[in-house]
Amino acid sequence: MNKDRKTVMAILFSLLTVCLIALDQVTKAFIMRTYEVGGGQSFIKDFFSFYYTKNTGSAFSFLADKAWGIYVLTGFSTLLALIVLYFLIKSIRVEEYLVAGSLMLLFSGAVGNLIDRYRLHFVVDFIRFDFGAYTFPIFNIADICAVVGTFILIAVMIFLPKRAEKVW
Repeated sequence: MNKDRKTVMAILFSLLTVCLIALDQVTKAFIMRTYEVGGGQSFIKDFFSFYYTKNTGSAFSFLADKAWGIYVLTGFSTLLALIVLYFLIKSIRVEEYLVAGSLMLLFSGAVGNLIDRYRLHFVVDFIRFDFGAYTFPIFNIADICAVVGTFILIAVMIFLPKRAEKVW
């Protein structure tokens, strides 16, 4: 029965990963078809909008001003995604599904943005929040997955360290 449960969970996490990556890519394709770069649509005036940007860097446009930055980030992100995938598979094998869920989110986010980097040589960002004169860094669905996965993983490591240790 234990092997059957692991198989079911592996299939479930695989399907969720594919769905999240697909959602990320579909929303980015919609944005690219619907808006010009630098354009968008406000949904809540002066607070929430879609605003199409091309991010050639990493989080907060890190390395965006370097021509070689996209290649470094692509290589680093590929390596990181493979490491996360390894631990995701391992977490399913040891039946630590909370850790697996966090790693699945991280992996989905990494792959969603990697697809952009390989295909477009930039990442499509479009979700924008404004707080008065401050604009929060614009992001996408893959970024949401990566951030939520990271927070869950950190919480597990802090509050349930024995569960995390089973995976490492």
